[in-house]
Amino acid sequence: MTASQRPKWPRIWGPDDREIFSLAIPVLGSLCAGQLYVLVDTAIVGHLGQGPLAGLGLAGTVISAALAMCNFLAYATTAYVGRTHAAGDLTAARDVANHALWLSSGLGLIFVVLGSMFGRPLLDLLSGGSEVAGIAHLYLGIAVFGVPFSLIAIAAQGYLRGVKDLKTPLIYLAGGNTLNVMLEIAFVYGFEWGLPGSAAATVLAQAAMGAGFIAKLVREAGGLRPPAWGAMRPLLRASSQLFVRTSALYGSFVVVGSTLAHIGAASLAAHQVLFQLWIFLALVLDAVAIAGQVLVSRKLGAGEGAAAVASARRMIGWSGASGAVFAAVLLALGGLLPRIFTGDAAVLERVAAAWPIFALMQPFNGAVFALDGILIGAGDSRYLMWSMLASAGVTVPLVLLSYAGGWGITGVWLAVGALILVRLLTIGLRFRSGRWVNAVAVPTRSA
Repeated sequence: MTASQRPKWPRIWGPDDREIFSLAIPVLGSLCAGQLYVLVDTAIVGHLGQGPLAGLGLAGTVISAALAMCNFLAYATTAYVGRTHAAGDLTAARDVANHALWLSSGLGLIFVVLGSMFGRPLLDLLSGGSEVAGIAHLYLGIAVFGVPFSLIAIAAQGYLRGVKDLKTPLIYLAGGNTLNVMLEIAFVYGFEWGLPGSAAATVLAQAAMGAGFIAKLVREAGGLRPPAWGAMRPLLRASSQLFVRTSALYGSFVVVGSTLAHIGAASLAAHQVLFQLWIFLALVLDAVAIAGQVLVSRKLGAGEGAAAVASARRMIGWSGASGAVFAAVLLALGGLLPRIFTGDAAVLERVAAAWPIFALMQPFNGAVFALDGILIGAGDSRYLMWSMLASAGVTVPLVLLSYAGGWGITGVWLAVGALILVRLLTIGLRFRSGRWVNAVAVPTRSA
């Protein structure tokens, strides 16, 4: 048999894969570092007892939802900067750095005001007026002051990804996390400040990190300038659609957290462990999705539609395979891993009830996150908005039904699984249609 007659097997590793992982690996470091704030809080506070852990779970649900609803600051910025930068419009790309700083700072101040005024009533509402709300408010009342710095960091990462600077976010986030760990140990165990000490440590670490990102954005923008609302219109339009999309997602998780708060403190504390691990693994899988945002936006900006499709297919494969590996590891470590976060027998029993569902979701999560990143990079934010609203429309009734039926944390997490499956169906069909390739016009050079 000659060389030309030998069967040609699909390439396991190719140029697209090298480019994907050259972007995904530093992004993975940044994403893990960003989520470690909450995981460190959970690990340290978890050993203070069921009450503080449940309080952190309730307050953490609110803060995580607020930050996640604002991830459009990164996603819309990455997609817009990637397309304009690849198309050669460097002026428009730099303007985004200035606009992103104004937008993230303004939103952060709004969250501080809203959290200070309505934090306790919101916690009472979510917990049904239980004593957990008072414990949660001890954390939220302090932690809310770190939100502006976190939003600035999110926006800055979006801009830097768009110009393929992935090293700077990793350095700043790693530094912030190192400071957070040291302050957490000193405040919680050294000074014995308990839950408020954990919140104060996180705020100080976020402020130090945020200061570095502010300086970087100002340098990239060529100095701080007043916002130009006309120039911000495309960014604001995509941001508003992604805001609705993410609000629907995390609104669903707020309903999940609130429902479990009504079921009992042990279920809510167990959900805190599961949810924070879910978010952590989601961000790990999201590294490939963000690589998708960068690659797809830049290739479409350069007019390379076929190359964008080829890279997208490889990213879906890698992300789904990674999720399968996570599922296998989680199933193997189900009796050990939760004990890192709590030693409470009732909480561990509730974690074990939902653990198989949580683990088996991971391959589907991987495919969904990759598809999500591809469509964001293509600027297909309007479709993503409607897809997520449809998914939430299925999930929320299922959560309420599980509560009414007495199905506990198992039923609630089955509803979370339904959320992922509906998302996979809707955005998978969109990807297959190919319409996302022409979702937005390719940017042109500015005059």
